[in-house]
Parts: sequence; C-alpha cells; structure tokens
Amino acid sequence: MNNDKPIGIFDSGIGGTSIWKEIHQLLPGEETIYLADSKNAPYGQKSKEEIVALSIKNTKLLLEMNCKLIVVACNTATTNAIEELRSNYLVPFIGIEPAIKPAALYSKTQTIGILATKGTLSSALFASAIQKYSNTKIIEQVGHGLVQLIEAGKINSPEMHALLLSYIQPMIAENIDYLVLGCSHYPYLIPQIRKMLPDHIKIIDSGEAVAKQTKNLLADNIGFNSTKSRKAIFYSNTEATVLKGILGTDYPVIEKDF
Repeated sequence: MNNDKPIGIFDSGIGGTSIWKEIHQLLPGEETIYLADSKNAPYGQKSKEEIVALSIKNTKLLLEMNCKLIVVACNTATTNAIEELRSNYLVPFIGIEPAIKPAALYSKTQTIGILATKGTLSSALFASAIQKYSNTKIIEQVGHGLVQLIEAGKINSPEMHALLLSYIQPMIAENIDYLVLGCSHYPYLIPQIRKMLPDHIKIIDSGEAVAKQTKNLLADNIGFNSTKSRKAIFYSNTEATVLKGILGTDYPVIEKDF
C-alpha cells in the first residue's frame, strides 16, 4: 500500500524536532513537513482555548500542504487539543503524551517524577492518565522557563543549569527512580539532566514510541511513500537561527508567517 503524501508535524517551536528525528530515523523514506510555531511559544502557559485555536491553525496549514497524517509533536497541544482535532478533521492524528505508563510499571520505589509544562500538567487528559496509577507516587514539576531558554538557543547556559537543578533536586529527594520528560523540548536537556541524576534514575521521553506508532499507522491504514524521497521541509514563523543550528545544514528551513 503506497501513499506518497508527506507526514505533517507541528510543535510550539523547535522542541518537536526531537520527535521528528525519531520519525525520520525509523522512516527515512517518508517525506516530512514540520511547522515550528515559535512565535507562539510556549504553549504551556496559554489557556486551553488558545492552545486549541493554535492547533487548528497549524492543522489547517498542514492539510493545505496535502499531509496524509499529522503528528502533534507537543505534549501541551496533545493533552489540550487533540480530541477537538480528531473530532473536526478526517486526517489521522498522532499525539504525544508523557510516558507515565512504563515509568509507573517498572518503578521499584513506586515514586516517579515528571517534568512538564503547566499546560500539560493541568490538562484533563493528564489528570485522567495519572488516575490509572494510584499506587505510584507521582512528583509533578512545572518546567517554568525551560522552553523559553531552549527557543533562545540557551540550552547550555548558566540560567538553564540553575533552573534544572532547582527542579530536579527536590525530585531526587523524594526517592524517584524514573524521570519522565513531558515536553518535546526537554530531550535536548538530557545530557545536562543525566549529570544531575544518580545513576539508578532512568530518564524516559516519548519520541521513540511516537515514531513506532507512526510506522504502525502507515503500515496498517495509510501507506508508505513509494518514492523514498527523504525530503524534509521545515517552516518557522520567527527568525530561524536556533532551529537551523539544531538541524544542521542538510535540511531547508523556510521563514514564513503563519
């Protein structure tokens, strides 16, 4: 079964490129179109209504570009808007949610930490998800300021280091043995976070699981690209220096108002 239309991906900025990289690695023959809505980042501090409106805007643009499925590569947009998107558009959607399930299932201390945006942690979908794991203590931490620093290209800055320490040390003190990253921007912080954590604490993000889900959906329902084009196009609605730095020189980044 062939389907040569592109896969559409959107996020509130550059963070969803961590999801794109996993999809591109697993499905190198698929054409992808990525929207970096950096002008409106971070989504995590906006109201549900604003998040839904932005998600609809991004969806409409990707549909105009003839995408065969849309990956909502943003935890906040998934937890606040994906039900509305699925109700209003026929295209299949794949969302990204904090990987609480594996952490809760495998935790030996029955205590896990989750670092996420306010928008994700306060969503009804997240509240529903954690109710399934009532035997596990879940330490929630809002990552105030992290997305802004990443979007500004300050991943390895002293400000970032200080913020991460202030968020992670209390979770370590609570005896977590898993740390769930609940924002697609945060995998870019893993090298720093890893140095702050004791060796026994494992870090989980959702990128690989989303890529596998994308592959399964293509195999079962939609079809793969027969041309094996590897074409990837990125759009940013702000000055794209940071995005270009993360991607390298192999992929075009188009600055476009949307």
